[in-house]
Amino acid sequence: MSFARAKNRDIAENVTKNTHHIVFANEKGGTGKSTTAVHVAVALAYQGHKVALIDLDPRQRTSYRYLENRDATMKRLNIDIPQPAYDVFEDDNLARLEQLIERMSHGADFLLYDTPGRDDKFARFVATRANSLVTPINDSFVDFDLIGQVDPETYKVRKLSFYAELIWDARKARAKADGATIDWVLLRNRTQYVEAHNMKRIVAALAELSQRVGFRIIPGLSERVIYRELFPSGLTMLDKEYLGRLATSHLAARQELRELIKHLALPQAAQVLPVEGETGLAKPKLVA
Repeated sequence: MSFARAKNRDIAENVTKNTHHIVFANEKGGTGKSTTAVHVAVALAYQGHKVALIDLDPRQRTSYRYLENRDATMKRLNIDIPQPAYDVFEDDNLARLEQLIERMSHGADFLLYDTPGRDDKFARFVATRANSLVTPINDSFVDFDLIGQVDPETYKVRKLSFYAELIWDARKARAKADGATIDWVLLRNRTQYVEAHNMKRIVAALAELSQRVGFRIIPGLSERVIYRELFPSGLTMLDKEYLGRLATSHLAARQELRELIKHLALPQAAQVLPVEGETGLAKPKLVA
């Protein structure tokens, strides 16, 4: 399905003006997309925003299950922690998706979309309505190939890949529809295991491509076992009171999340998150 068909002439009318739409999209799996989406959603909820999330992958439904586990933990422990509204889209009809978006957008400051790690017509559609389009990638040329192809000897970018062209078309469609600009953000996840020489090549290639295509590059989340361990409980790195004794790596992960939220540069966000040294859900403080 082309963007020409997905965008339709009513994009401007369909985008809910009072809600900031954040689309997490990558046609490759295993990049930390769902983990990042959930943590960003919970971080925004901690800031006091009204947040909703739509999981567009009814087969894996990772984000949906994560937040469902969070609800179960709150009930089991009789606690009240910030929780986004959430749902999973299980239909195959664009009109039904628009209805779900309208319902989830109602009263929400932010609506996040977790899209499948594959080509998907609904992921393409929501990309056209994004205010922020976040593409998590791992620091490898396997992941880089999603957005650009490099010369095997010089590692210079030879041409855009199919996915980058799709996003380029989505941004043009949105600009033509209502004059809005989609902020395309490339999120570098899982950077710590990349060999130094190879990382320099990747960083240089990303910088070159960002100049040509116009995306921003920001730091993401490192590969940490804690993220996988938190899934059954639905807790996040922000739920410090219920995580038990935190190791240094956990504290570093919390700081990564703060940096991620700051660099997303979302509107309205006063960047309020719990700071180290606090216990429980004490009054949040400003992040520097």
